[in-house]
Amino acid sequence: MVAETSAQKTTPSIGEYLKNNIREYGLLVALVVIMLFFQYLTDGVLFRPVNLTNLILQNSFIVIMALGMLLIIVAGHIDLSVGSIVAFTGGLSAIMLVKWGIHYSIVVPLCLILGGLVGAAQGYWVAYQKIPAFIVTLAGMLVFRGLTYLILQNRPIGPFPKDFQSLSTGFVPDFLYFLNPLPGTITNFFSLVVVVALVALAIYYGLRDRRTNERHGTENEPFAFFAGQMAIIAAVAIFLGFQLSTYKGFPNVLVVMALLIALYTFVTTRSTIGRRIYAMGGNEKAAKLSGINTERLTFYTFVNMGVLAALAGMIIAARLNSATPKAGVGFELDVIAACFIGGASASGGVGKITGAVIGALIMGVMNNGMSIMGLGIDYQQLVKGLVLLAAVFFDVYNKNKG
Repeated sequence: MVAETSAQKTTPSIGEYLKNNIREYGLLVALVVIMLFFQYLTDGVLFRPVNLTNLILQNSFIVIMALGMLLIIVAGHIDLSVGSIVAFTGGLSAIMLVKWGIHYSIVVPLCLILGGLVGAAQGYWVAYQKIPAFIVTLAGMLVFRGLTYLILQNRPIGPFPKDFQSLSTGFVPDFLYFLNPLPGTITNFFSLVVVVALVALAIYYGLRDRRTNERHGTENEPFAFFAGQMAIIAAVAIFLGFQLSTYKGFPNVLVVMALLIALYTFVTTRSTIGRRIYAMGGNEKAAKLSGINTERLTFYTFVNMGVLAALAGMIIAARLNSATPKAGVGFELDVIAACFIGGASASGGVGKITGAVIGALIMGVMNNGMSIMGLGIDYQQLVKGLVLLAAVFFDVYNKNKG
């Protein structure tokens, strides 16, 4: 009887669970609805293998930068300079590769270090000199855009070596081609096997976490809800994986993006530094009194953002096969919007990696779908602005209601 009461306490009804997690699952539902909406309006073009690949290539850098931007927003700051850092590091990589002839294996880590130094330069003023991040990064946006024009002399530089281009345009080889049961349909069997394996691992770890929660008396989601959620995720993942496997499989940049998402999810949920960033964003004075070095932590978040912006800059340059002075214009708005749509709070202390990723995907699907439909940039900006406003309003409404 005691065990039964305990189980009831740790497993709420589906209605109660959804009410308590409306933001997280509302985002997933919104993403699915938007995808189905554009799939219908584009006469099935959205889910075609070639377009799914383009969707990944077009939005990978937004997702990557959203990971860093989320940490900055959670810490209670903002970074307006990421678009200019993208252009600046992309321009530096082009000069080193094309003009100086340096091998890409040296250029890539060197540009990541330079991106980190750029982030450190801005983080110093924010963390140790207490200048508002908005002002520092606004200045950085102008400075690094100007430097980009200066180093590129107002003209594009390219093309790049094939090895460097593969960072963005390459695909993971089919290591299991000899096991392919449908060689006429599936062109990359390895990618499909990986998707099925990841789905199986997600189900296994989901069940394991439920058992752990039961042992510790922690709240579990209703099993019927868990089973339905896993069934939907499995169906969607295998469908998308199959679509990609009928084209060229996984783009290299998808692998990079997936590894970064896994790493940052671990950092924000399981590491000490992640918990400290959330504590600092929630209440900086209390965090400082508890022994957290908030200056150093703020500094690190900007260094991290610089590194990810540099990576995004190289990915964009590799995809376009040239570095241009206007690369990254307006990217900071898409990245910040992705974080806020994903549930981050402008006051800091709140936000999840999964939310930022879903927010970036929502922005990407809308951009892609509206482009396929032939809508002009004016309508696209209008729709994205309204979606951002609606997301922030929804967040504020839920907080006031609570």
